[in-house]
Amino acid sequence: CAAGKGTFGTAMLCYYIRETALERVVNQRKLILPQLGATGVSAHEVKRRTGFSVEYGPIRAGDLREYLKQGKADEKMRMVRFNLEDRVILIPVELVASFLYMLAAAIAFSFVGGWLASVAVSSAFLAGTVGFPLLLPWIPTRDFSSKGFILGGFVASGFAWQSFSRTPASVWWLRIANSLIYLLLMPPVTAYLALNFTGSTSFTSKTGVKKEMFKYIP
Repeated sequence: CAAGKGTFGTAMLCYYIRETALERVVNQRKLILPQLGATGVSAHEVKRRTGFSVEYGPIRAGDLREYLKQGKADEKMRMVRFNLEDRVILIPVELVASFLYMLAAAIAFSFVGGWLASVAVSSAFLAGTVGFPLLLPWIPTRDFSSKGFILGGFVASGFAWQSFSRTPASVWWLRIANSLIYLLLMPPVTAYLALNFTGSTSFTSKTGVKKEMFKYIP
């Protein structure tokens, strides 16, 4: 994410090398960077500006010890994966980032629409932060936003039906209007959180994310 957005890049790397006076701390001039950081770093420019040569190590920090022992990365260390285990690890990060917003929205909607609205908005958040990482490979379409809309729409349909069926005495158009509120408001929340998840993946690009943002965000 940081490499793709440019915040882990040549300029930032050189800045912190100088800021920390790294040349005074170590007696060698070699930096081992994560492989996926290569998109944001110009190795020859770092060498020219700091005197440190850049070497790209394994993708995962857990392989670093073995990499240092071997002096090189094997095929396993170079393999980019994003399986269920990798996605599950990221769920707490997504939850922490959105928890306060979810709590505030749930409280606010409880005053407006009661318990059903409160649970609905919480479900929209949880669909984007928990459900989306788990179901990512199996949700149709390529764009993360459209995947989020599909997932959010699926979750919202249950609340729309609940809203429609819980007031049988009301006129039909009012029941439909109340149901549409869930179908219109919940999917965009899930879609936004799904789009935000692009920064946690190992395969999305900066240009692709920008294109998707301009496509789906007004």
